[in-house]
Amino acid sequence: MSAAPARSRRALRAAAAFTAAALSATLLAACGSDDSPSAGSGKAVDITFWGWAKGTQQVVDAFNAAHKDVHVTYEEIPSGSAGGYAKLSNAVKAHNAPDVFNVEYPQLPDFVSQGAVKDISEYVGADLKAKYLPQAVRLTTLGGASYALPLDAAPQSFYYRKDLFDKAGIAVPRTWDEFRTAAEKLKKADPASRIATFFPDDPTTFEAMAWQAGAQWFGTSGDTWQVGLEGAETKKVADYWQKMIDDDLVRVEPSFSQQWTASLQKGRTAGYLGASWGGGVLKGTLPKDQSGKWAVAPLPSWDGTAASGMLGGTTFAVSKDSEKAKAAVEFATWATTTAQGIQARISSGDSSAYPADPALVPVAAKAFKAGFYGGTDVYAVYQGAAESIGQKWTWGPAMGVTNNSLKDAFGKLANHSGTIGQALAGAQKDTVGELKNRGLKVSTR
Repeated sequence: MSAAPARSRRALRAAAAFTAAALSATLLAACGSDDSPSAGSGKAVDITFWGWAKGTQQVVDAFNAAHKDVHVTYEEIPSGSAGGYAKLSNAVKAHNAPDVFNVEYPQLPDFVSQGAVKDISEYVGADLKAKYLPQAVRLTTLGGASYALPLDAAPQSFYYRKDLFDKAGIAVPRTWDEFRTAAEKLKKADPASRIATFFPDDPTTFEAMAWQAGAQWFGTSGDTWQVGLEGAETKKVADYWQKMIDDDLVRVEPSFSQQWTASLQKGRTAGYLGASWGGGVLKGTLPKDQSGKWAVAPLPSWDGTAASGMLGGTTFAVSKDSEKAKAAVEFATWATTTAQGIQARISSGDSSAYPADPALVPVAAKAFKAGFYGGTDVYAVYQGAAESIGQKWTWGPAMGVTNNSLKDAFGKLANHSGTIGQALAGAQKDTVGELKNRGLKVSTR
C-alpha cells in the first residue's frame, strides 16, 4: 500500500475522525483485498493470524479441520497491553503484519486512526451484523464502516463469597448505596476483610464503571473529536470510589497481583468487580476448596435497575496490507458465529467468555463448568448484564495515552497522595494534547 505523504495525512485524519466517505474511499482505492490469486487453483488460501486469548489455538485447529478452502497459520503473541499491540504496530509499519489479528474494543479506534486496519464493509452484510449484540456492532462500526468482527462482549458482574456474606448477614447489594453499606457491615464483622478491590493498574475497570453510569468520554462532531473525562456522570463515580478508598472500605491493589490473589485465597477480600471473562479467571486462580463458596450477581447500579458497561472484549480485524480479506473474514465469521468456534474456545480450559453472538450463549453455558459458583446460572447473569450495556459509549483514538495517564495517577491512590478526580483531570489534558499532536481537531466538553 503506497500513497503520497499529503494523501497519507489526509487519510489518517479522516480515519481518526471516522468520516466514513473519505475513509472508505482512501482505503479501498489504495489497498487490494481480493483472494482471487488462489481461486480455482484447488489450493487453500493460507492466511496468517496473530492472537493471544486462551483457547485460540484450539479454535484455529478446529477451523482448519473443517475447511479445505482456507487454512489459518496461527502465531501466539503477548496480550495487547503486554507488548502485543506494539508488535502489531511495528509489523504494520514494516508491511509484514498478519492478515487478521485480535484487537480489543478500546484499541480498535487507534488502529483505525493509524490506517492499520482494512474497511471490511463489503464482506459484512446486514445478515451477519444482525447476529451480534448491537452494542458490539456499534463498537466495531466506525464512521458507518465495519472495521472488525466482534468475538465476545464483556458485561460487568459481581463475584462474591456467599459464605462470608451469609456469615456477616449481608444481602447481595443491588445498588451502589447498598454496596457501601455491605462494605461497612463486612468490615465491622471482620476488620481484616474488605468487600472488593480498586485496581490502580487497570483504568479500564473504572472506565466501565463510568460507562455504566451513563458517561460519554468521547464523541465526534463532523471532523472534530470531543473529549470529556470530567462530566457529571464520571464525577459521581469518581467521588463514590474516592470515598470508598478514603474510608478504607476497599483494597487498593494491582489486578491479579500476588497480594490480591492471596487476599482472595485467605478470605480477606470477599468480592471481585469484574467482567464475564473474570468468571473463568477467578475459578482458575483460587484453590479448589473454595469451590461452591463463590456466587455471581449483577453489578450494583445507581438506581437498582440493570445497567452495565463493558470491561474488555475482543474483535477480529484485518490488516491494511492483507490481500486475503475475504478469507480472513470467513475465518473470523466462523470463529465468532458458530457453535464449533465457541466450543473450541471455552472447552479448552476455564474460559467464561460471553459470545458477541447471543445465539451462542447456550453453547458457551454448556461448555463452561460452573460448579465453582455453587449452582449459580452464571450465563443468565451475564446475559442480563449484556443486554443492559449502555449503547452511547465511544472509545477514543488514543486510549493508550489516556490509560497510561490514568494508571500513573491511580498509582498514587494507595498512599493517598492523589485523587481520582486529579487523575481524570490529568488524563483529559494528556489526551487532548495527544490528539492535537496527531493533527486532529479537538473540542472539550
